[in-house]
Amino acid sequence: MLNLQQFYDACDPTQPLRDRRYYIDFSAVRGGDLVQELERKIVRLARNHPTTQLFTGHIGCGKSTELFRLKAALERRNYEVIYFESDRDLEMADVEISDILLSVAHNLTAHLEKRGMVAPTTYLQSLCQNLAEALRTPMEISSLSVSAGIASITASAKQSPDLRSQLRQYLEPRTRSLINALNEELLTPANQWLQEQGKNRLVVIMDNLDRIDSTSRAQGRLQSEYLFVDRGEQLKQLDCHMVYTIPLELMFSNDLVRLANRFGSNPMVLPMVPLQDRQGKANPQGLALLQQMVLSRAFPDLNVNQRLDQVGEVFDQLSTLDRLCYISGGHMRNLIRLLDGCLRKQDPPFQRSVLEAVIRNERDSLMGLISDQEWQLLLRAVSRQDVQGNEDYNILVRSLFLYEYRDAEGRWFGINPLLAETPPYQAWRSQSLGAP
Repeated sequence: MLNLQQFYDACDPTQPLRDRRYYIDFSAVRGGDLVQELERKIVRLARNHPTTQLFTGHIGCGKSTELFRLKAALERRNYEVIYFESDRDLEMADVEISDILLSVAHNLTAHLEKRGMVAPTTYLQSLCQNLAEALRTPMEISSLSVSAGIASITASAKQSPDLRSQLRQYLEPRTRSLINALNEELLTPANQWLQEQGKNRLVVIMDNLDRIDSTSRAQGRLQSEYLFVDRGEQLKQLDCHMVYTIPLELMFSNDLVRLANRFGSNPMVLPMVPLQDRQGKANPQGLALLQQMVLSRAFPDLNVNQRLDQVGEVFDQLSTLDRLCYISGGHMRNLIRLLDGCLRKQDPPFQRSVLEAVIRNERDSLMGLISDQEWQLLLRAVSRQDVQGNEDYNILVRSLFLYEYRDAEGRWFGINPLLAETPPYQAWRSQSLGAP
């Protein structure tokens, strides 16, 4: 029996998936289990010294869900894991290395205080007090814990460009001192304390850094290139296992080799779930898994076959569910957004006509974003199933006009299925098929 309120709650596209009952393992169609690879790097290959790993993919493709999986897997192996969303502290249009380090300090101190591990933090306490005075913030830092003091400062700076500028003027020359303080006052004592408790080294997962804006910095450098390539060495110097999410645009940057050399390996890329292969042949396994992704939100406690037996409680017919899956292109958040659009119009079971109305709205909105030049680039990329490493193509990927997939031959790109149904694409397709 469908629990309607539970289904509504599980179809919120703004919330990452945290309930394991809703989790579907897509590794068989994504070219491998990336979480297992991230885990092995920490557990098997670098057990006694810190590591830094980079994780990327389209925004909304399911990275946070996989990182929750990584957190659970490491905790089962007796690691202490701190997961946090960086955009709670940072203004994503304007990020500096010192901002990232201060966000790490905030979440580290908050977690360790909650766990009852209170170590002397002389430098950090002094830093909070000095920052409060430098920023002229109306707060009495000395009466707060270190985590609360840093949280108050970062919250104020996030809301004010002027305060952020003042914060950077103070912190940037002291970046080395801040890293040393994080290591000496927090991470080294925490790792020792964990060892005494019979636990393994601390792991910090910093999510949502992939959402930083693609703005230009000095000398035309993208913000992502400046942070992870030019300043990336500083992100590696924390005495714990670090996992950062990074913008997908870095995979098409001319600095990708420098980035890989900086961090010791290429970033791990989470691709879309394929519903067809690069030749256009249907992928029934991908479809079946996406069906389960939708139905698990309606019937989390049923098994695979039982969910399919109950499909009539959610859709007027199975083909309507298939249409939803295909039009999503295997993009997790877009699939849930379309499902949420149906829920806004009616209670289940959803009629095909309702889904088509939601699809039309999405398609029209997306079409309005594409310029004539971008259409030309898009059609060229689709014909080659690849993209060139320049900013124009980055826009196509970042804007979700193009989707990235993986198979045994490597990566390939396909058009967003919503755009595949538009007149410009259909006309180009007919012309291409009719060409001698």
